[in-house]
Amino acid sequence: MAQRYGGKFSPEAQSDATPGASPPFAGQVRTKAGGRVNFLFLAPLPLAVRAFFLDPTGLAMTLGAFGLLILAAWLTREGILAQEAYDARKIARRPAIPRKIFASLLTGAGLGLAAFADGGVLSAAIFAVLGAVLHSFAFGLDPLKDKGMEGIDTFQTDRVARAVNEAEKYLAAMKDAILRAKDRELEARVERFQSTARAMFRTIEDDPRDLTASRKYLTVYLMGARDATAKFADIYARSRNAQARADYVQLLDDLEANFTGKTQKLLIDDRSDLNIEIEVLRERLAREGVQLNRD
Repeated sequence: MAQRYGGKFSPEAQSDATPGASPPFAGQVRTKAGGRVNFLFLAPLPLAVRAFFLDPTGLAMTLGAFGLLILAAWLTREGILAQEAYDARKIARRPAIPRKIFASLLTGAGLGLAAFADGGVLSAAIFAVLGAVLHSFAFGLDPLKDKGMEGIDTFQTDRVARAVNEAEKYLAAMKDAILRAKDRELEARVERFQSTARAMFRTIEDDPRDLTASRKYLTVYLMGARDATAKFADIYARSRNAQARADYVQLLDDLEANFTGKTQKLLIDDRSDLNIEIEVLRERLAREGVQLNRD
């Protein structure tokens, strides 16, 4: 007997969604840590094969070049991910390690060493310089200065950074745990909750004073969500219990509603603080005899 399609893209699935909830990938952009970066891991492979047809010295130098290029590819990917995290935030510190710059230097060193294995000093120098320069042009440099830190209390921003990093670990653990359930709809549902939680993170980063009022959301609630996800995934992977699945989805709905409500309250409080500061400034200007147009 034919059955009606009931996947997550069906009308019924759309109607069951939490009212006002954002799509799972809302606000996310495609990462640049793929495509060209993945090619960097493949490009040195011929060196690994070629090395075993050379004399011992050539073998050592060629394998060394292969290792340098693989390390450069890994640093390039990590540097791109670090820059994407930097670009996603209004207030951010520059990456502590300039990974892409190191990757450019290692790319040049790897190409130079591979060329030197053939005995050409001049060609090795040319390949080293070209490799480093072209890598820099292709992938850019790391952010070299802090962003949005003018007039910001660095002690408070450091506290927020530590709290957000711990909260991100809880979200990552949730994502890893739900994979054990082998349910694509639940994976998408967890990703949607992660987007909601990260919206709160960005709000707190914009105004570190919100950290105290949001501390339990970043610790107690996310820790509980992580533990509940791990337990549910283990149970559901064994029994495929429909009631356990429904209870877990309801838990995510409740958490998402709470996080969304708290984020909206933080934004309202921030606007209220701004209005108070504006009124205080207007009163001071008025005492100085400055006429303000309120229209």
